[in-house]
Amino acid sequence: MSADHRTEHTSTASSLTRAERLDRLPVTREHRKLVVGSGIGWALDAMDVGLISFVMAALAVQWSLTPTELSWIGSIGFVGMALGATLGGLLADRIGRRQVFALTLLVFGLATGAAALAWSVGALLVFRFLIGLGLGAELPVASTLVSEFAPTRVRGRVVVALEAFWAVGWLLAALIGYFVVPRSDAGWRWAFALGAAPALYAIVVRRGLPESVRFLELRGREAEAEAAVRRFERSAGVAAVPSPVPAPSTPPGPRALWAAGTRRRTAALWTVWFGINFAYYGAFIWLPTLLVESGFSLVRSFGFTLLITLAQLPGYAVAAFLIERWGRRPTLAAFLVGSAVGAGLFAGAAGETAVLVTGMVLSFFNLGAWGALYAITPEVYPTALRATGAGAAAGFGRIASIAAPLSVPPLLAAGGTGLVFGTFAAFFLMAAVATWGLPELRGMALDDRAAEVAQH
Repeated sequence: MSADHRTEHTSTASSLTRAERLDRLPVTREHRKLVVGSGIGWALDAMDVGLISFVMAALAVQWSLTPTELSWIGSIGFVGMALGATLGGLLADRIGRRQVFALTLLVFGLATGAAALAWSVGALLVFRFLIGLGLGAELPVASTLVSEFAPTRVRGRVVVALEAFWAVGWLLAALIGYFVVPRSDAGWRWAFALGAAPALYAIVVRRGLPESVRFLELRGREAEAEAAVRRFERSAGVAAVPSPVPAPSTPPGPRALWAAGTRRRTAALWTVWFGINFAYYGAFIWLPTLLVESGFSLVRSFGFTLLITLAQLPGYAVAAFLIERWGRRPTLAAFLVGSAVGAGLFAGAAGETAVLVTGMVLSFFNLGAWGALYAITPEVYPTALRATGAGAAAGFGRIASIAAPLSVPPLLAAGGTGLVFGTFAAFFLMAAVATWGLPELRGMALDDRAAEVAQH
């Protein structure tokens, strides 16, 4: 059936739910605005996370920090992220996705600017915790918001496109690390000052992005839900049709994540989040510092990290293509296995060329896996539990991102970089196995009925 005939058919339908009205639409200018608007916030988040790896390498020299102090600087932000992700998801199911998204940008933007003024390790730890609080809440909320507007047939691809902004942000961090941090003793302060941009962008998010239609319906805000749907329909040139009034409901709370019929997918999702967080953050937070300790100059270390970061972009592109061809689980599992192979190759890399190539392999597969994971996570739960479930999974995963940077010094002492990256490979494989406990919702509508079908 042609696109014109589809539009004619659906626009004359007697009644469609608002979710069905959104699903029938092509990808429009409004969808692109939503992805780019959310993606800019996502990129700024990634930039803040990435900056700390370059700041750690600089402060190790300037402040003569011990490996333990460096580990805590790397880990304390993830303590905040664990708490922020859990609280952010709960709040998003209660006060709205857009509200929480804007609030988190404001929190971590202001805290990043304040970190530029840090006068001691203790002060930097406090600011990094506050930064993490905002960062942790932002990611699962943004992916939930985008997934609830994306048409079913391209939902996975759209969310992977959102996640690709992470590579843009990490690339910005690498550029700042390369051009700003090593240029003076105050370079790391200027890096943090540049990281305050999200505080200003929060205003744009609050005014420009739509609130989730599914959330608005659950809260009984019918007029706002209808206005949001019609905004997207006008962009597609599709006529509105009547929609039934859904019954408002109250979010069931976090206990529902472990109810019968849900606990298996929760356990699988948390395991995947734990494994990928441990391996990714353990590797990439320490990467510039490990290269310096291996004999690279600070500038050359940052340059290699910049090149390795560039490999993230094609990783996202391939994952976005495969996720609607292979499905969510096969794509996620394949990229996690590829990440394990990349980590294993990096463990045995000798010489600059080998370090660069194997680092790029790890970066390619690891960030493709992240894209697939963010696509599948909002699909695991029904609307009333979606942000809570995504936030709880991310929060549990952040426990691993706390432990991973702290584990690097003892692993280095016990077996060098080979043991470090061999351990990361094992965590990637653990996550790959766990993917098979997740539901496969490729081509299925993002509503309560589809979630229930997947459980049986």
